[in-house]
Amino acid sequence: MSALRVALGFTWVAMFALHCGMAQRIPIAVHGPVSDRVAALVAILTAAGRFEVVVVADAADLPTVVADVVLIDLPDPSQDSLARFARLAGAQDRALVVTVEQTAEGLAQFSVEAGLSAFVVGKLSVAPLLSAIDCALARFRLLHGLRRDLEASRRALGDRKLIDRAKGILMRARGLSEDDAYALLRRTAMDQSRKVADVAQALVTAADLLA
Repeated sequence: MSALRVALGFTWVAMFALHCGMAQRIPIAVHGPVSDRVAALVAILTAAGRFEVVVVADAADLPTVVADVVLIDLPDPSQDSLARFARLAGAQDRALVVTVEQTAEGLAQFSVEAGLSAFVVGKLSVAPLLSAIDCALARFRLLHGLRRDLEASRRALGDRKLIDRAKGILMRARGLSEDDAYALLRRTAMDQSRKVADVAQALVTAADLLA
């Protein structure tokens, strides 16, 4: 009985480890023409054991595919094709890696401007490809975080300007001090379970309508 419990314990641990490993796999979508290169890409990614690989035959399906990384093999890369796939793959929302066998001058620089996370040139080999994907993910997450912080800063600045306008309206209409005007905005927001900026927006909109 003791041996059975031990065996069951090891089985449970193995199943738990397998489940965790599967949960941590990175969803990656692969697109390209039916070719030995695309087959090699899929084989490399599958053998790595770190990815959930899905092959997307039709480029029009790329916007709806759920993936952290989109990997596209381009047999004939150009600025137009790079820009098109950057739009289709949603380069602003996930890491985009493009592999090409050979490239023209200036395309690598253009790929950065188009929003690609990595641009891999040459014959496919395991270590460089996986390193490129890892770097692409790290670069995308860094830039995504910076964009998120920038957007949050812009929203905060916009909210601050809006609240300042609302305070000015209250100060003129009720003869309040700046602190009292803000206190009234804040108290109203709390009473209505709303954000101060939302109350300020409503006040500014109403004042503009009555002007």
